[in-house]
Amino acid sequence: MKRYTLGVDLGGTNIAVGLVDEAYHIIDHLSRKTNLPRPESEVEQSIAEICRELVERNHLSFEQDILWTGIGTPGSVNPNTGIIEFNANFGYWDWHLTDAMEKLLPGKVYIENDANAAAYGEYIAGGARGSRSAVVITLGTGIGSGIILDGKIFSGFNSAGAEIGHTVIEMDGRPCMCGRKGCWEKYASARALEEDTRAALEAHKDNIMWKMVDGDLKKVNAKTAFDAMRAGDTLATELVEQFVRYVACGLINVINIFQPEIICIGGGVSREGETLMAPLRKLVDEEDFARNSNHRTKIVAAELHNDAGIIGAASLGRQNNK
Repeated sequence: MKRYTLGVDLGGTNIAVGLVDEAYHIIDHLSRKTNLPRPESEVEQSIAEICRELVERNHLSFEQDILWTGIGTPGSVNPNTGIIEFNANFGYWDWHLTDAMEKLLPGKVYIENDANAAAYGEYIAGGARGSRSAVVITLGTGIGSGIILDGKIFSGFNSAGAEIGHTVIEMDGRPCMCGRKGCWEKYASARALEEDTRAALEAHKDNIMWKMVDGDLKKVNAKTAFDAMRAGDTLATELVEQFVRYVACGLINVINIFQPEIICIGGGVSREGETLMAPLRKLVDEEDFARNSNHRTKIVAAELHNDAGIIGAASLGRQNNK
């Protein structure tokens, strides 16, 4: 008899739930608006309602067909106690999510930080599968990261670790929302590339990028510079090369600390493929501390993209039951 798990990717905009089989395939999924701000109890009820709807829609029952439910959520998450100590995006503190959800849904509920859950998804079923140690980096609004060591999610003794985006690569550099200056995500995230592209366009009016965005800076995104570089634009080429150097700087730091088997790069920018990955590998090869070793960290693109959070959350019980 087939058995399934439920994976919940809890975001500030949407609650996405997937029905996942034992081969890590998403069989069906549902998504609803998170509708913040509202009390914790209402979010809990919404998660439960979507989970039940998905199970019923597939003519399954929790008792016979669902092994467990896993939830990936923003915030400082303690998976051992089931408590989210704080979730700044939601405005929740000391949120006893596991206890609440186990009262609303049959079976065991596991929780984990959303970036860690997504990293675990890539580790077991995506670009980092087959390794024992991996670091998954997501270049998005910030830089999300998850660390897997010997098959286990590593998040420090206080569940607040793996914030690699908030390591500094430029002393006294750009101010970051975390309170520091010069954080990696202020230079190497997709948002940073967008901001650098807009600044370059404001300073230089005569280039292909202006035509691509119809003279509207609001249309600039992280893909703009890559597209213009492919069209031969010199300014765009400089922007992409600078961005790649920033990304490589942080990756080399990660490798020198952990020497993981694989670093998996996710986020929309990762869809640039070898346009991004090839120069990244070249820079890393030149500066990685273990560059003379026969055993080198592989740098690969993510494969699961938006599904990583659901698959990782749905698989949390496997990690906990090892």
